Amino acid sequence: MGEVEKIINEIREPPPATPQISPMKKYVAELIGTMVLVLMGCGSAVIAGYYIGNLGVAFAFGLAVLAMVYAIGSVSGCHINPAISISMLVAGKLSIKDTVFYVVFQCVGAIIGAGILYGIVIGNSGYDLAVNGLGANSYSAYSLVSVLIAEIVLTFIFVLVVHGSTHERVPKGFAGLSIGLTLVMIHLVAIPIDGTSVNPARSLGPALFVGGTALTQLWLFWVAPIIGGILAAVVWKIFK
Repeated sequence: MGEVEKIINEIREPPPATPQISPMKKYVAELIGTMVLVLMGCGSAVIAGYYIGNLGVAFAFGLAVLAMVYAIGSVSGCHINPAISISMLVAGKLSIKDTVFYVVFQCVGAIIGAGILYGIVIGNSGYDLAVNGLGANSYSAYSLVSVLIAEIVLTFIFVLVVHGSTHERVPKGFAGLSIGLTLVMIHLVAIPIDGTSVNPARSLGPALFVGGTALTQLWLFWVAPIIGGILAAVVWKIFK
């Protein structure tokens, strides 16, 4: 009878609610995650690009996201990308207030990450910001239209994978792998095009330090990924 009573009591008494995470903790988590993404991703291109090539840089970005998904995913969802946060808003998964603060803290994190990277590379006597850059995005080899199409479509693919990988019907624990590897795939295609953005904050941080062309072309790397993210939300709402 003891076991029966225990089962009855468990049915009557619901399990304790999961402690709520404060908004500020979520925002700070987004800041840290975006800082790591920019530092590791852009850092791999600026510091180690000669040795690891585009393949290595692609994996650096993907691994940074994978690591952050498992590090802060349980805190903030690990968006670390304004295009993802805005897409989540359109899909009804994030409030307007949280979206605004997520984007602001992501941008601050990206700037901090770029600042840390710059503080490291200037310690190399052979480094020149004008020559070596800081992993900023720009378009020159491809036309504006080509880059616009690439960024919209690739962001759409990336964010759609984020929606699908984090859905409640998907097996738990694998989102980091699918999201991280998708980012690797996207970088393999897009690095020769524009250095790969699919993330407005990632583009903002380095551009502020590099200035010039990177700053004047920054608008595209905000507009295109946001359009791609919104399209992903619309399609995902149809799918589900």
